[in-house]
Amino acid sequence: MTIMTARIASILLGGCLAASVFAGPMFAAGNDSSTMPTCKKGEIYDQKTKKCVKQQSANVSDENRTDYAYSLAKDGRYEEALAMLDTVKDQNTAEVLNYRGYATRKLGRTDEGISYYLKSVKMDPQYAKVREYLGEAYVIKGQLDLAKDQLKSIKAICGTGCEEYQDLHAAILDPSKI
Repeated sequence: MTIMTARIASILLGGCLAASVFAGPMFAAGNDSSTMPTCKKGEIYDQKTKKCVKQQSANVSDENRTDYAYSLAKDGRYEEALAMLDTVKDQNTAEVLNYRGYATRKLGRTDEGISYYLKSVKMDPQYAKVREYLGEAYVIKGQLDLAKDQLKSIKAICGTGCEEYQDLHAAILDPSKI
């Protein structure tokens, strides 16, 4: 009975340790959720009403517009994402600059994307998502040393268990993952 109890305890302890590795703290600034629905062109998803509304008549916050632009970009609608970011009143936020960098990079304008990422990093050095995307841009350019520098920064921000670290690490190992 004592051996069985010890085995169960060690299994439980091992499970708790494994869970703690994957549940590391997340310190990335901004709302990087790509689960926001996307609407047809000319509309925006209003987070308050939880429905698509006409973009011109929409009275939605800059944060809503920024988050929606990111959802568009994650959906491959990069030009629309940039147009949505153009409607944000405060263009000088880490999130707006990061998402503008993401959309321009995905359109093949990597150097332009890097310039936006660098401005975002300057505004918020602890923003792990921008460091991931900046690192991916460096991988695209073949500058793996700079990409690894971003990986080290991400590790200091949120550890090796966060999505940003894992995604950039995978991109460094296999650039086809970008």
